Amino acid sequence: MSVRTVLGRGAVKLLCTVAGGALLLTGCAENTEGDGASVNKVSAEKVDALAAAVPDKVKQAGKLVVGVNVPYQPNEYKDAGGKIVGFDVDLLDAVASTLGLKVDYVESSFEKIIPAIQAGTYDVGMSSITDSREREQQVDFTTYFSAGIQWAQQTGKAVDPNNACGKKVAVQSTTVEHTEEIPAKSAKCVAEGKPAIDMKAFDEQSAATNALVLGQVDAMSADSPVTAYAVKQSEGKIEAAGPLFDSAPYGWAVQKTSPLAAALQKALQHLIDNGKYGEITTNWGVQDGQIKTSVINGAVS
Repeated sequence: MSVRTVLGRGAVKLLCTVAGGALLLTGCAENTEGDGASVNKVSAEKVDALAAAVPDKVKQAGKLVVGVNVPYQPNEYKDAGGKIVGFDVDLLDAVASTLGLKVDYVESSFEKIIPAIQAGTYDVGMSSITDSREREQQVDFTTYFSAGIQWAQQTGKAVDPNNACGKKVAVQSTTVEHTEEIPAKSAKCVAEGKPAIDMKAFDEQSAATNALVLGQVDAMSADSPVTAYAVKQSEGKIEAAGPLFDSAPYGWAVQKTSPLAAALQKALQHLIDNGKYGEITTNWGVQDGQIKTSVINGAVS
């Protein structure tokens, strides 16, 4: 699967910029990037009919307690002031406002989020979690985005993700691109008598992206929202290479059989229908992963 797993995707960082738009391989902040202020916040009004569906316990608290693992930019990460921001944050904030609620984001280890939901510690798990059939045995999901693998190349220098034998391809260490996708494609190259893919693994996504910008590699492979945001931030230096593939839904996780799943689903569908969902995804440069219909438990594998 091309999206976040229990093993984690590592720290995904915002591109570090200096005067003149040059990109550097060093100088990134350790766990915080940017300030989030450059992305317009989309407001949403409370809809009483939808708010009525919120479970009494949450309604009485007036807030959603949300477990989140950072950094995973642009979905969820800390800004320079230590505030958790990102695409996921803006979207769930809008959903919560539609339901007449506030959101309390609590930082957590990724692998502890689902157990904490089962225990009732968190109302919602929001951390680019893939809605999978295995996880649906533990929690219910409200789907909100479609993510897959997306390659990028230097602008105007075409690379075919399905025919990259002999190419240098950057990935972030421990990602599925690093452990599964590129090794499988490279093995196919070798089996066909072609040169292997020269995979370059980096501890941070920002370093992989910068290597591509600087021409040290021919392409990079990453999760689609990560690639889309990197392209947006590169000021035209890099572009998508080939189509998105291996798509699967991201979902907000809640306790099994909780009516909160349906409340979130209806509020999100309201935002999809009135266009605010599209505004939020576009603001973060991840509009290619938009969905038209939110469902409960929409796993594809």
